[in-house]
Amino acid sequence: MRSLYRRGILLGGTATALAPAILRHARADQTPGVTDTEIKIGNTMPYSGPISANGTIGRVEAAYFRMINEQGGMNGRKLNFISYDDAGSPPKTVEQTRRLVEEDGVAFLFNPLGSSNAAATYKYLNGKRVPHLFISSGADKWGFPAQHPWTIGWMPSFRVEARIYARYIKSTKPAGKIGILYQNDDLGKDYVAGVRDGPGDAFADVVAVSYELTDATIDSQITTLRGAGVDALVTAATPKFAAMTIRKVSDLDWHPLHVLSFISTSVAAVMIPAGPEHGIGIVSSAYLKDPTDPAWTQDRGMLAWRDFMAQYYPGGDLKDQYNVYGYAVSQTMVQVLRACGDDLSRENIMKQATSLDHFESPALLPGITVNTSPTNYRPLRQLQMIRWNGKTWERFGDIIEGGDA
Repeated sequence: MRSLYRRGILLGGTATALAPAILRHARADQTPGVTDTEIKIGNTMPYSGPISANGTIGRVEAAYFRMINEQGGMNGRKLNFISYDDAGSPPKTVEQTRRLVEEDGVAFLFNPLGSSNAAATYKYLNGKRVPHLFISSGADKWGFPAQHPWTIGWMPSFRVEARIYARYIKSTKPAGKIGILYQNDDLGKDYVAGVRDGPGDAFADVVAVSYELTDATIDSQITTLRGAGVDALVTAATPKFAAMTIRKVSDLDWHPLHVLSFISTSVAAVMIPAGPEHGIGIVSSAYLKDPTDPAWTQDRGMLAWRDFMAQYYPGGDLKDQYNVYGYAVSQTMVQVLRACGDDLSRENIMKQATSLDHFESPALLPGITVNTSPTNYRPLRQLQMIRWNGKTWERFGDIIEGGDA
């Protein structure tokens, strides 16, 4: 496994004029991981361990960069994507991140996964002024550039997402008692804080029950929440635990208003393992097109994604939204490198990553774009509510701006 994701993909090339080559050489000498022929990109992913379902994201990214290389790379340079397994463990992430920077000499880190994992490495990377780009975490803390100018997220803030759910619960079950099952780390705590930010005094009395990634089940937590008289359940969990929650709620014949975090809406990784019939009526939110939604069957962007998957990642599950996510965030990264031109200094890579103006990925829902600036480290700030009908997620309502929540 490690050898597959350790090596970069160096295929083909295109001829370049002498003068640009000299310019590139001069700037490459100043940036670790950048030469006349390649750009080294570092990444950590949980290819094993309790959140290994997310590992498909790294495989999609490797496939996407392989496609870019076959198309000539970026200004003639091939993208050498070096992705290591951290098993979802922050200490392992620290070890692998240091390996990427100090041994492999990558130019920057791209989309390493995990809120606690990023929290364990961002001070090290910022201290070395290594771009820590589009981390796969919606933790609210990544929206404050003054505290970490070299670290930026990509997906919407978990805390903002939770505020949206709080407003939805208030409008549909105004007298309901809210319970939250949350992962005991930065990810889960943002959801608890976001719900408690919600409107009205009713949101101050929230029953919050946590689980650990090492837990074998969440049965006792769900039983506790039911016993507390919870009418509206917010599940802030990663895929494995989200699927277990849906199954346990069904087994108990419990029927709360069930709201699920957007990180766990994958049909392949969550809804099918839970039993599609058990999740009917669950509500969540989305910013990506759902590959199981019939509305996108003839959509040009999703047709291109399916063609890409067939050619470059044929083993990937076409029902798994993580494969759409990896595709969209990779498109964003390539846009940044394209904007860098021949100036691939770490400073310019960071500058271009924080200068995205309404970048449109065809995998994003219509009306949702990627926007950044030196003071805006929240690239995606829009969501749309969705509901599970037993086969796919149905969208309802308008696009909600993060600032509205």
